[in-house]
Amino acid sequence: MSESEQLSALIGEIYDAALDPALWPEVLAESARFVDGFSAALVFKDATKKSGNLYYEAGSIEPHYKQLYFETYVRLDPSTTSHVLAEIGEPIATADFMPYDEFLETRFYKEWARPQQLADFVTAVLEKSATGAALFGVFRHERHGPADEEMRRRMRLIIPHIRRAALIGRVIDLKTAEADGLADTVDGISAGMFMVDASTRIVHANASGHAMLAQGSLLRAVGGKLAPNDARAEQGLNEVCAMANGGDAAVGVKGIAIPLMALDGEHHVAHVLPLTSGARRRAGATYTAAAAVFVHKAALDTPSPQEVIGKLYKLTPTELRVLLAIVEVGGVPEVAEALGIAVSTVRTHLTQLFAKTDTKRQADLVKLMARYTNPLVS
Repeated sequence: MSESEQLSALIGEIYDAALDPALWPEVLAESARFVDGFSAALVFKDATKKSGNLYYEAGSIEPHYKQLYFETYVRLDPSTTSHVLAEIGEPIATADFMPYDEFLETRFYKEWARPQQLADFVTAVLEKSATGAALFGVFRHERHGPADEEMRRRMRLIIPHIRRAALIGRVIDLKTAEADGLADTVDGISAGMFMVDASTRIVHANASGHAMLAQGSLLRAVGGKLAPNDARAEQGLNEVCAMANGGDAAVGVKGIAIPLMALDGEHHVAHVLPLTSGARRRAGATYTAAAAVFVHKAALDTPSPQEVIGKLYKLTPTELRVLLAIVEVGGVPEVAEALGIAVSTVRTHLTQLFAKTDTKRQADLVKLMARYTNPLVS
């Protein structure tokens, strides 16, 4: 198949996985093949606790190494803190946050990646919170070398669709769901769900959706069409639903998370799932719907203290990693051992930290971090 045919088929499978989580392993396997990767995963990483959770994965990472990663090496993995400063939806490879030669000298590479012949791990942040980030990541094998521009290009083609499907899947939070029973299945969820045609005409709504319309603070039914009270949100919703009528690939990067604001100032978000292709087509055909719109209250968009400090002082991911290690571990030799890098490398980054934060001692860095972590600290 041509690239466009492969992409179209893959996007359809990605959106089917939003309704049926059992499809994610195969979707991730297909995604890894599409971008010339070795294996792929959906994970959550906490940069503060240096911990993580594996949601779904596909590939050839042996169970022994998976266990080792989450027990030990997630704390040594340089990419664990890279997502703190990363832009949502942008593929990030090792060379984007540290010199690749430096990466090859880390304990993480020598003890965990090299024995598996892994050369790189390209990730994209799907969603951030104050404690961590949900990530889509693809491992690169040594036979292919570190990530190249072709891999990044292909990653950018699928990341928006994976992000949309993952966010919708979290809203629905179903173990299994038959696409032709979509309306019945989502009637009991707390999020509002509206099946609409290409012109946003409502053809079905669940109980939560009807309640939202009755309240009228966030959404209205105007001439039978779904209409947010926010004019900008209404335009965005109209555009995405019209594109959804053209199939999965047509939706593109727009409308992954459409912000909505109620009349009382409460923030919500809408996600649009196309219903014109894949296994979802049966649900769309039954209700003559082009898309399903899921609306739920937005989580507080509170950046983590690490992100605030990193962006305020224009730190690189590696400088931020060293800063966090200084706070948690202490002296330069101990930080070097904990991060698996040379003492001279830590000293170099420490000098840059002093210059950027206008501090002179490690104790000053600890106080700086404490001020952002605990506002009561002076």
